[in-house]
Formats: sequence, structure tokens, C-alpha cells
Amino acid sequence: MKNQTLLAKAVRFGLIAGAVSPAAMVNVAMAEEGADVERIQVTGSRIQRQDMETASPVSVIDSASIKAEGYTSVDQVLQSQPSMAGMAVGSTTNNGADGVAQVDLRGMGANRTLVLLNGRRMVNSGSGADSAVDLNAIPVAMIQRIEVLKDGASAVYGSDAIAGVVNIITKKDFEGFQLDVNGGITGESDGENIEISALYGKSFDDTNYTLGFSYTDRGTVKQSDRDWIPPGSSSFIPGGSLGGMVPDGNGGWKPRETGYDYTDDSYLQTPSTKYSLFTNLTHQIDDDTEFSADFLYTRRESEQQMASQPANLMLDVCGEQGADPEKCLTLTDEMIAAGIEADDTGRVNYRRRMVEAGPRIYSQETDTMRLSAALAGYADINQGMDWEVSYTYGRNRADTWVDNSINAVKMADSIYANPDDWFSGNPDDIAGYVGDVSYKETTDGGNDQHTLAGVISGELFDVSGGAVAFALGAEYRYESGFYNPDPVIIAGEGTAAQQDPTDGNYDVISIYQEVSVPFSETVTAEFALRYDEYNTFGGATTWKVGLTWEPTDDLMLRSVIATGFRAPNVSELYGGNSGSYDYLDDPWGNELDPQILVNYTSDENLKAEESDSFTVGLVYSPSYVDGLSFTLDYWRFKIDDAIARLDVQAGLNACYEGDTTACETFSITPDGNLENLTNPLTNVGYQDTDGLDFNANYGFEALGWDWKINNDLTYLLKFEQDGVDYTGTIGGMFGGYAEVKNNFSVTASSDNFSVLYSARYLGEMDEINSGDKVDSITYHNVSATYFVNDQVSTTFGVRNLTDEDPREVSSGNDAGTVPEVYETIGRTFFAGVNVRF
Repeated sequence: MKNQTLLAKAVRFGLIAGAVSPAAMVNVAMAEEGADVERIQVTGSRIQRQDMETASPVSVIDSASIKAEGYTSVDQVLQSQPSMAGMAVGSTTNNGADGVAQVDLRGMGANRTLVLLNGRRMVNSGSGADSAVDLNAIPVAMIQRIEVLKDGASAVYGSDAIAGVVNIITKKDFEGFQLDVNGGITGESDGENIEISALYGKSFDDTNYTLGFSYTDRGTVKQSDRDWIPPGSSSFIPGGSLGGMVPDGNGGWKPRETGYDYTDDSYLQTPSTKYSLFTNLTHQIDDDTEFSADFLYTRRESEQQMASQPANLMLDVCGEQGADPEKCLTLTDEMIAAGIEADDTGRVNYRRRMVEAGPRIYSQETDTMRLSAALAGYADINQGMDWEVSYTYGRNRADTWVDNSINAVKMADSIYANPDDWFSGNPDDIAGYVGDVSYKETTDGGNDQHTLAGVISGELFDVSGGAVAFALGAEYRYESGFYNPDPVIIAGEGTAAQQDPTDGNYDVISIYQEVSVPFSETVTAEFALRYDEYNTFGGATTWKVGLTWEPTDDLMLRSVIATGFRAPNVSELYGGNSGSYDYLDDPWGNELDPQILVNYTSDENLKAEESDSFTVGLVYSPSYVDGLSFTLDYWRFKIDDAIARLDVQAGLNACYEGDTTACETFSITPDGNLENLTNPLTNVGYQDTDGLDFNANYGFEALGWDWKINNDLTYLLKFEQDGVDYTGTIGGMFGGYAEVKNNFSVTASSDNFSVLYSARYLGEMDEINSGDKVDSITYHNVSATYFVNDQVSTTFGVRNLTDEDPREVSSGNDAGTVPEVYETIGRTFFAGVNVRF
């Protein structure tokens, strides 16, 4: 392939077209004077070009920076960036994530950030019929760098790129053998993690192959091992309560006065073990043709643990209309005297924390595989054309289990047959029944993706400003997914929420074109147009226009305006009804716990989301200060017809205030009966968010050291969704939109030693329900790397040096806070050694 051997030496990264993250300076040597400069593909464009400077803002995070910060997973790397917001799930999500880790650019939702691996789509993965990529499938050991495109890119990449693109570039063209051993532990001597990886590469004749293996193991941190966590107070207590009453020990009943502390059994950091195998191959068939392939396989074994199952049963009362005389509860005189009585449906509520069965243990075994192969070449047509044909296949399979689940039907039957034992308040009295009413919940699921693509690019003709370049391509993609809950859950016979199976697929045919026109030596315009035809909802056309202007050698102005779309995914189209226990505030005060059951529905008739995005900014590198550069960008994203679940809390409040439409939408009765509380998936939502990104970077020499100072700031001006302003708010179900997020770092390097200090700042926020102020927080991190010789280096450091506790959030989703926003496990020590020969 023409000029395809000088990549590492050809690209000038001097001014990356975007805000560079705090520890993300990529050092690539300048091309030698007079040498041919290779054309490369830049994230956000299909056009092969010689320069990284485009109209789109891009951040770059390299492998050295990841290692220096002590990151052990891709989600940690990404979610620490100021441009991320919201509440993407990760290692500290103990409830409902099934061990998945995701990224949320701009806080617009994980399914609106497209994840690529080496420029091609990564299969969605998790527990089945998933709507986003599980970043656990991509080991840190294989990463060369991560490029984050921070504007809408649907015209280039199609669906899911509304908020931007994360492109993970893997190590390739490697020579030799490299072994890395890294580990860490918290200051409380728990949460141990270890990563062992090996990389081997060899070149011979016209072929290079790189083979790698990675093993990671993440230990447990329990909520009860952190003294900042407030005790839980659940109305589901050991021994049980009937109609809100508990046995008084003397044959009578009294009001329940105590709650259950569920934090003793719950995890704060979830354990996980991952095994990954990855390889890259390039083979030069002839001077103008190259074959390349990459393969990735990851197995994840993960676990979460929560307090014993809370059983919430409505028991039929004997003598009431519709009650089965063989299966009903007879209210004793003592119960009646205590005020225990049937409700208007002829039933009475029984709640019990099933501690006798043990804690709920969620476990997963997931296998994710991705194979991509491409044939690329150069054709001596016109001024030269590059072409590529590729096929990518992704496959994800998952088996998941929940130990110590409770069968509600069998439990009710046992209560009807043995009421004295169940209502005694003595756990020992039901020991013989636990095996009959408990079971192991089993589910399975998966995702498949096939992509066949072709693109041709090159230069059409010359104008006064240079060559007009283009890219023209087509793509076929097939996506499918399935999820099969346990039969007990499908039947609605468990004490956990009922859920239906999901199974479906769709395909899409796409064509696109890009053109780059240098109107002069200082002004370049970029145009992109794409059409996608889906078999589910029809066609979608998107476009993008970008402009760069360099009035001086020191200054570049840039702007992009684009449209985007996101097609409804398999779970949104074909997902069966499912229940979710959401953290909500009941304004009527009927519910005893903040976790309220909500029925989630999907819709096969959903349309695609549509979006508009706009960025405008500048890159300034003053020639009179060597090594200094600034970037400043304003961005705005607006999504219409957003596929979204409505804000249930807003619906509850509106219904309580007399809005009958809200009551009907969420299936709430005027008196606040929430038994049928429903959250439909619709196209009526919207998002509107804008803000500023600012970066300052300065590299210089002083005192015999090389210094790099970097500051990366995101200032959120607005985040509005469905009529609610979430700017500067945080809550358990939605929020995490700090107005100010800032990363600062200083790196000092000598010939054999490098030291890093970094600080991550999260601005203050308002608690979304109460309005209480949640203070800002700063995390300080330090690390040092010592290069023993050319073959051996060691790294050691401390994350969260000052051991900051996460901020308390009264409506937080776990542990009295929001673990997806704050660091929860405390101070962490890490160290590693790298050996290469």
C-alpha cells in the first residue's frame, strides 16, 4: 500500500483538534524533512488525510497516561474525563447492572455514545439484548490510545453517535515481548485488584503479528466496611410484618418500630475476574495491497451481592370475596384487635426480609468475541485512490444467576398452611420451609452483530488551496439480541419484579460520502452526507458541515454543524414488560420504602431519535511561547423524538398536584395507589444540553526536567430533558450534572524518572428531590515511574490521596450516595512493573 509504513513517524499531533485530556499528550515524532507523509484516518472522518487538525474536537488518551493514573478498566479512564456526565454504570454499581461498565458522553445516555474498536463498531454486550457496549470486554492492556470525538458523528458512523464517539485503538506492529504486572489495594486493606498481561509481537518478511493475553481480578469492598455509609432502614424486616404490625412477644401485635439495615450484606465494589485474548495481524500482499485482521475474546466472571430478598406479599383473607377457602389467611382476634384488616381488594400486606435464605448473590459469566478482517489497497487512479473492504463479527453470550431468590406463590402457600410459624417472629420457626420457597434464578441472553463495509477515498482534483479529497462508502449491518428471564420471573411468581423475554433483530443498509474542500490555504470546509435504510422504521438522512480557518500560524478557528439520529435498539423495540424498583418519593406517603416497583414497557413502533449538534471553537498556540496551547469550544446538542422513559418522579408530583394526564400516563389512581405504576418507552422525550470545553497545555524545560502542565475544564450551561432542568443536580435515578468539572495535572520527567500529580474536581450540585446542597469535591492523585533501564520500569502511586468520602445524597441510589458519580472505596494504593525485551 502506498506510503503505509511510516505511520508512527508521519503524523504531527502538535495541535490535536480538540481538548486534550489532563494526562493525554500523545508524543509522535515529526516526519523527517523531505519524507513522504502518510495519509491516515482520523476519528470522525473516513477521508485519508495527512493532518490531525480537523473541524471536530477530539481528545486523545494514551497508554502511558492510563498507566500513570492507575486505571485498571476502560470505564474508569473514560468516566474520569470532564466531558462525561450522568450516571454510567461501572465497578461500584451493585444493583441492576449485571457487572456491566459503560461510558456516558455529555450525560446523554450510554446508548448515545458510539464505541468503536480500531475504527469499527464494537458489539453491544452484557446480559443480553443490550443497548450499549460493555467496556469490560476491552482490556486496558491492549490499548494504545483512546480517541474521544466530542461532536455528533451520525453522518460518518450512523446510529448511536449522537453525543459523540469513543474510538479505542489497540496495540499493533509490536516487536518483542512485554510483561506487565499491576496491582492495587485500598487504604482499608480490601478491594484488592491485580492485572497480569503479556504482549508478544514479531515481524518477518511482509507480515507482523501481535498477540496478547490479559488477566484481571478485582476484589470486594462491602458497604459495612465503610463508616461513612448511613445504616439502611427498610420496612422489610426479619420476622416479618403483617399490615404494618409485628408480634409483640406476648401473643399480640404492635406497630413496627424498627427498620432493617441492608448495608451489612451489600457490596460497594463488586468483584470481577476477566480473561482476555487479543491479536492483530498485518500482511503486505504486494506494494499496493494489505490484509489486516484483529481478534478479541473476553470472558468475565462477576458478582454482586445485596441483602436478603424482601418478600412483599398480598395475602387473601378468608371470608372475603374471591378468596380460596383452601388458600387464605384467617385473621385471629389478636390481629383484628391490633387493627389488621383486609383492604378493599380483600387482602392484607405481609412483608418479610428473608434472611433465613441468605443474601441475594447475583453472578454472571459472559463471553464476548469480536473478529474483524479487512483487505485494503491503493489504486493508481486519477491522483490516487485508497480502498478498503472489511467484515466484522461480534458475539456476546451471558449466563446469569441469582441465588436465594424467593418464589412468592410457594411462600404464600406455605404461610396459608403454617401461619403460626410464619407469624411467630422467630426465624427458627420457618427454617424447615426455606428450602421449599427459595430457588436459584437462572437467565441467559446474548447479542450478535455482522457488519460488511467498503470505502474508497482519495483526491479528486486541485484547487487554489490544495487538493479536494473525498470518501465514498457503503455498509450493511445486522443486529440481534435475546434475553430469557427465569420461568418463575416470567410467570410473575417471584418476589422480584416480573419480566418478559426479549428477542428480536434488525438490519440496515447505509451509503455515505464525505468531501474536504480547501477553499484557500487557510480555509477548509468538510461536508458529509449519509443515508441509512432500516427494515424496522425506514430511512434516515444525516449531514455534517465543518469549517476550519487559520488566520495566522498560531490560531485555528473551527466549527461543525450536524444532524444525527439513533435507531431504536432490540431491547427498546422488542423488550417485554419488566419491573424495576426505582428510588422514588411517594408524595401521598402510602409507600413505606423509597424503592417503588415500576412497570417498564417497550414499543415495536418506536421511531428513530433525531438530533442537531453545533460546536464552535478555537485552537491557539502562540509562537512566542514554545510548548503552550489552548483550546476553547462551545457545544450544543438537541435531541427530538428522544426514545426515553419519562421522569416518574415528575409524574408522581404532577399527579399529586391534580394533573389527571400525568395520572393516566403513569397509571396512578387519584388517591395515590401505585400498584400499577408504569413508565412507558416513548418518542415524546427531548434533551437539550450545551456547555463549554476549555483546555490549556504547557510543556517546557526547567531545573533539568521536562514539565507538562495540563488543565481540562467542562462548564455545563444547561441540561434539560422533557421540561425538567437538571443542570447542577444529582439524584438516585437521574442526575450527576455538575456545572463545573475540571481535571488538572502536572508531570515532571527526567531521563529515568517521571512524577505525576493530578486533581479531579466535581462542582457542587443540588439534590434533585429535596434541593439540598451537595458540596463540591476534589480527588488528588500522585504517581511516579522509574525506568530502571531500557527493559524495566516500575510505577507506584496513590489515588484519592486525601481519602475523600463521597458526598451524601439523600435520594442516592446506593450507600447514601451515587456511586457512579463519586469515588466510594476511598484511598487506593497501586504499583506495577513493566518488563520488555
